Amino acid sequence: MESTCRPRLTPAIADIRRAVRTLLPAEGLVLVGLSGGADSLALAAATAFEAARAGIGAGAVIIDHNLQDGSADVAARAAEIARQLGLDPVLVMSVTVDRDGTGPEAEARTARYAAFDDALEDSGAGGVLLGHTLDDQAETVLLGLARGSGPTSLRGMAARTGPILRPLLGIRRATTRQFCVDAGLDAWTDPQNFDPRYARVRVRETVLPLLENELGPGIGVALARTAEAVREDSDALDELAHIALHKHWANGEITAVALAAQPAAVRQRMIRFGVEEHCGVWLNRGQTLAVAALVTDWHGQGVLSLPGIRVDRQDGVLIFSVPA
Repeated sequence: MESTCRPRLTPAIADIRRAVRTLLPAEGLVLVGLSGGADSLALAAATAFEAARAGIGAGAVIIDHNLQDGSADVAARAAEIARQLGLDPVLVMSVTVDRDGTGPEAEARTARYAAFDDALEDSGAGGVLLGHTLDDQAETVLLGLARGSGPTSLRGMAARTGPILRPLLGIRRATTRQFCVDAGLDAWTDPQNFDPRYARVRVRETVLPLLENELGPGIGVALARTAEAVREDSDALDELAHIALHKHWANGEITAVALAAQPAAVRQRMIRFGVEEHCGVWLNRGQTLAVAALVTDWHGQGVLSLPGIRVDRQDGVLIFSVPA
């Protein structure tokens, strides 16, 4: 498994190396988020190879969530594999997952991404590559549909979100497993990936197979394609909303006329973005629509009080303020 060993170039190895190559920066250092599972292990091996060819640095960051017995041993094993692959530096970061009521998956994700930020700062790396696959994307879209959370969830994961890079979003999970077989890599199997207490596991093990069986193969690919299309549209609407917001929003105020002139999709975004940028509060859809009603269904309402924000309409102007 030394980095000098070059397995024969099979289709799985070629596909994943090609995917990694498209997102590697031209210079500097990148880290691979490595759990030891097949997805991240295939990504790590491909990144080690492609980074060496490109003349850039490649390291690994391993997050120990401390949620399972023996997690430190799993992290240590992943770190050893990373070193054998030639990745440097190899950072092992132990985190505490806070119980904030958002659910175990979301809580672990929050801790993990905070650790990635620390790893980037500590190492000076320009990005972290994550092993999310097309199957992960399909699961994300299906979960978003079930929650009714609109385009924010239906757009799925982006290949590039700031320093977070996801080169495998067009790669099936079966391909990462085949990569590991072809390259002689022994992937770790996370028991939590089969724990039905987690919604994503139920989608993976039960819902998607049922859909494939009842509606025919290709559901995963169709869901991922839907995410790409929604993301294109959503990005365009976001840009229009930001342009309009910066034109009309001033000192926590915006006229009802300016909001009323926009299509609903842009108007709702202007409200949400404005409150987030200028008041530090994130509104859900129901709260956003309550604010929009001060424009679209105005009949002399009083001050609207929402968590962390007050909105008052005076003389055709919406005034946003943060309660003392």
